[in-house]
Amino acid sequence: MMLMGAQAGGSNNGEKFMTTAARRPATLDDVARAAGVSRSTASRVLAGNGFASPTARERVRTAVNLLGYVPNPAARALVHGSGVRLLIAVAGTGPAVLDDPYVDQAVAAVARACTPHGLGVAVQWVPLGAPERLTQLTEDRGVAGLVLLNTTPALLDLVPRRLRGRAVSIGIGSATVPSVDIDNGGGTAAIVRHLYDAGRRRIAMVTGPRWLACANRSVGAYRRLLHDAGLPAREVVGDFSAARGYAAAREVLRRWPDTDAIVGISDATALGVIGRLRADGIRVPEDVAVTGFDDIPLAATVALTTASHPVRQIITAAATMVLEHREAPETTVFPSALVVRGSA
Repeated sequence: MMLMGAQAGGSNNGEKFMTTAARRPATLDDVARAAGVSRSTASRVLAGNGFASPTARERVRTAVNLLGYVPNPAARALVHGSGVRLLIAVAGTGPAVLDDPYVDQAVAAVARACTPHGLGVAVQWVPLGAPERLTQLTEDRGVAGLVLLNTTPALLDLVPRRLRGRAVSIGIGSATVPSVDIDNGGGTAAIVRHLYDAGRRRIAMVTGPRWLACANRSVGAYRRLLHDAGLPAREVVGDFSAARGYAAAREVLRRWPDTDAIVGISDATALGVIGRLRADGIRVPEDVAVTGFDDIPLAATVALTTASHPVRQIITAAATMVLEHREAPETTVFPSALVVRGSA
């Protein structure tokens, strides 16, 4: 098959691209131009996910072979011995944080991004009380890049100089480590407004851990909206789990028996809340409305009102920044949208 723009005989675009590749390493843009497809299409073909026609796939594969394309600087580091894997460092109070479905999604998204580049993925727990563990992990010269989850200021301070430009945080960032995250505050605000517009006035919240930035953004939005409406905040601390949501629901109603809505910090928390309420004979949403956050697949099955959280897109964007050494603003925020279902 001939590449787009190539002509039989004489000088042609394919030869120009091959000449360029001989002078410098070919880039993804070179592959896209040679194949006559968009950069995003070429990227999807190389990543092995997303839609691309059979013709486009064949053109991209042909361009890769002709140009001798090595996917990106991080993959070339594999050849030169300066890194063979991306490290996902997850902060938490205990190793059980690695069992969080959010971490599962993050690892899967990073693995998809790394696969076409020949890089592996490692995931490690960093104890909240011992952030220096990150230093030990990143001293391994096999680490080509770093993705931080549940980031704290202490972790940001410990990102080594050699990984600057090859590190990204999911959550808070810094001048040297860019961040990618969801607009937790915006999503939570949309949920609280929805409950208020539906006539709920005694709205409680099962929060997340206070040390986690994303949880604080959600709580801040909840507090602001209730303050503006002249309503008191009713908060019980949670931890994103269904088990804690189950226990917290009873605590909410013990402290504030007239509560008519409970905002869960996550869908898992909300599912636990619903389980406890129904076990106690309390109807959802007739007696108490319940909402979550994340829009996990199970949320639609149980008709949970929630807010969207495109985890795969967020983590893929973060991994791409690391893999391609892409210039990025200090903070990239993905929007969160209200998803109204039967629980509220």
